[in-house]
Amino acid sequence: MRRRNALAAPILLSAIVLVLQSAPSPGACPDATQDIATDRPSVTNSSSVVPAASLQTENGVDWTSRAGQDVLDGPDTRMRLGLGGCTELLIDLPDYLGGVSGHGPSGFSSVAPAFKHQFDDLPVGTTLSVTAGLTLPTGAVRISGSGYNPYLQFPWTQDLGDGWTAGGMLSTTWLTGRPQSATVVQPSFLIDRQVSAHADIFAEYIGDFQNRGLPAEALNFGGSYRLTSTQQIDFHAGFGLNRQASNYFVGIGYSLRFDGLW
Repeated sequence: MRRRNALAAPILLSAIVLVLQSAPSPGACPDATQDIATDRPSVTNSSSVVPAASLQTENGVDWTSRAGQDVLDGPDTRMRLGLGGCTELLIDLPDYLGGVSGHGPSGFSSVAPAFKHQFDDLPVGTTLSVTAGLTLPTGAVRISGSGYNPYLQFPWTQDLGDGWTAGGMLSTTWLTGRPQSATVVQPSFLIDRQVSAHADIFAEYIGDFQNRGLPAEALNFGGSYRLTSTQQIDFHAGFGLNRQASNYFVGIGYSLRFDGLW
């Protein structure tokens, strides 16, 4: 297990180098004329990056019920800055998890910076990106642990035509700083439907598989409405498919993009 965790750092470093060295062709990256695309409310992140010179803030509040314990989580904030070259810098800020009923840990989560890069020269209608990040041990130990947790994510989407889109994400996280470190693999798959010029709805499957313990699986449903091309409100709700997952969860959010910063 120690060898597996030791390999996490060079894997993450190689991914960051790939992100920073990739050079997309001109005109292939998203720009400020396009509508806001967020990493929420689905677990599957957007496969597109933020336009260059744009700052996007994505915020939400979630209520989760699991094993007789209700937890309120918020504000769940992700900041995304478009760097150009189809690359962005993103940071997950600490949010507070507090038990509303039952017994469980309370406190702040950790800060998690990352780089995200959108690949070029893919078939028409296909979008793929890679995110390489690191969760820092800045939050409550009972919530975030005491180690540095690197992760890789590969979100993708495929346009199916007539307003339908398929998408998914494969994530791998190396949990360190625990008596028994673990590797977590989380696949997700969704179907999205554009129901109007400003609104989308989706249905999503989420799996959580560890090399230690039983997997957790859940279904997530939700949608988003774009108030303007740079503002979005969203909602989602879901339930677990087995005992290892949450009984149910609900959440709402608001996202905003600022363009032309330089």
